[in-house]
Amino acid sequence: MSEDGVGSGVIGRIASVDFGTVRIGIAITDRQQKIASPLDNYRRQNDVQDGDYFRHLAAKEQISLFVVGLPIHLSGEESQKSLEARDFGNWLQNQTSVPVVFFDERFTTQMADEMLAVGGLTKKQRQGRRDKLAAQILLTAYLESGPMGKTDTRGLDDP
Repeated sequence: MSEDGVGSGVIGRIASVDFGTVRIGIAITDRQQKIASPLDNYRRQNDVQDGDYFRHLAAKEQISLFVVGLPIHLSGEESQKSLEARDFGNWLQNQTSVPVVFFDERFTTQMADEMLAVGGLTKKQRQGRRDKLAAQILLTAYLESGPMGKTDTRGLDDP
């Protein structure tokens, strides 16, 4: 697993994962890897059912790369949630045999909340869309990050 992936000759669709211990937001690209769209909010069950879900998803959508959001503090340091996301990414790659890269997800959920707030949706409707929208924001940022998909995990105050 690595911190980059775009430009490595990835053929197929790219899916992003907004990792959560209860819900996982998922977004996916078109076949040309140009447009990211929200796909699903998956409610975690157990390792067996979760593995079945992601193996089926990878096969059905012809996913050739997963981008797992990495929660990073504003300082650029990784958090306990970062370790959990990395563990999940390792598990996901083992379950699906699809390569996994990690990408900085700072502010994706906040951005999703702000976008949904202006949409006039109820709290329940916003919660039902937030995770997959955060995954779409993550995937869009990954696609826009350039040919190597590198993430800059420096603190926001660092030069």
